[in-house]
Amino acid sequence: MAARRRLGRPFGWLWGAYAVRSYGSGLGFGAFPLIAVLVLHSSAAQVAALSAVGPAVGALIALPLGPWVEFHRKRPVMIAMDLARFAAMATVPIAYALGHITFPQLLVVSAVVAAAKIAFRAGSGAYLKTLVQPDDLLVANARFESTTWSSTAIGPPLGGAAIGMFGPVVTVVADAFSYLFSALAVLAIRIPEERPRRTRGARTRAVDVVDGWRHILGHPGLRPLYLNNLLVGGLIMATEPLLAVLLVGQLGFRPWQYGLAFAAPCVGGFIGSRLAHRVTSRYGQHRVLRIAGTLRAVWLLGLAFVGRGTEGLVIVMAVEFAIIINMSLYNPVLATYRLEHTPKAVIARTLSAWSIGSSVAIAALTALGGLLADLTGPRTAITVAGLAVLGTPLLLPRQDQVVSSEERRRDREEATVVAPTNEEVAR
Repeated sequence: MAARRRLGRPFGWLWGAYAVRSYGSGLGFGAFPLIAVLVLHSSAAQVAALSAVGPAVGALIALPLGPWVEFHRKRPVMIAMDLARFAAMATVPIAYALGHITFPQLLVVSAVVAAAKIAFRAGSGAYLKTLVQPDDLLVANARFESTTWSSTAIGPPLGGAAIGMFGPVVTVVADAFSYLFSALAVLAIRIPEERPRRTRGARTRAVDVVDGWRHILGHPGLRPLYLNNLLVGGLIMATEPLLAVLLVGQLGFRPWQYGLAFAAPCVGGFIGSRLAHRVTSRYGQHRVLRIAGTLRAVWLLGLAFVGRGTEGLVIVMAVEFAIIINMSLYNPVLATYRLEHTPKAVIARTLSAWSIGSSVAIAALTALGGLLADLTGPRTAITVAGLAVLGTPLLLPRQDQVVSSEERRRDREEATVVAPTNEEVAR
């Protein structure tokens, strides 16, 4: 079975680093919105701003980091970004203990963490291609995906219980130390890494920054996938702070119930990610991207019908399960397709551009959702997001826009045979 394939010890360390960060983030799921609601008594617009302004500013900070990551060794970059996140997160429990925690501090920490996350993802995605064979990329991405959902299943209930027993910042401490342990795991990877070189000589930083978007928007398959991902990811994530206000602030859900509502459905994420390689081998990348990409978008509207008590909790879990099982099948296929169709020379900038675009979309849609919630209430804002996401499957690529990895390898081999060299062109 593909899930049992051995990918080597270096990948094991990278996977271990990913796992410890994922479980730390799972424990800290929703910690900042909960701190804003329970400690700072923030409004719906403020909670939405916390989820929007931080990632938006982080994306702005990360804008020049794509070229910087591209032209530096990836392993030291990843370690530096983990240490930056540890230092930023550690300021929150310190400020809380001193009685000086503020809303602006949460915004600043959120921005720093968001920028470091984008740079780390750009470096780790490029580094992954040096650790595993091309045919193993889907297996590797599926393992990352399964770890994401298993940690989300376990972390939030434990985090919610810990918050109930020990206070609202205890999970932030766990999240902070997860980045420190991740840095140590990446440090343990001993694969030699060459220093990347600029292949076209000295270039302006502005050109370097936009190269990632130029590749994405110029590729017939990546372009529609990117635009679809901006809207789907932005609309789904925009409902997170709204649900925190609706469930905890208005419907009286306890923190552990809030965590359970998002944790239990993550079993579907583990199932979907484990099936990704098998389903893709049988049906192909295009059908998986098309069908799973559609099914992940049609359930969000169900969150508008959440009520009090057990019935409301069941509705949240059912909707989240339907979204997550399709998302977990879709995500590793998308990540693999993106790596397969991105040249090594621009891979860090492409991944950085993808993450920056996603962060900006999430920030913009979350801010709009917060403003709408202040005017009409969180339930109405969730309804609008659920209706808007129904149109996103129209952006998924057609069959002729998605080139399979096998066709791409064949085309590359043919191009290698017939393409003239630079010297021949000069002659």
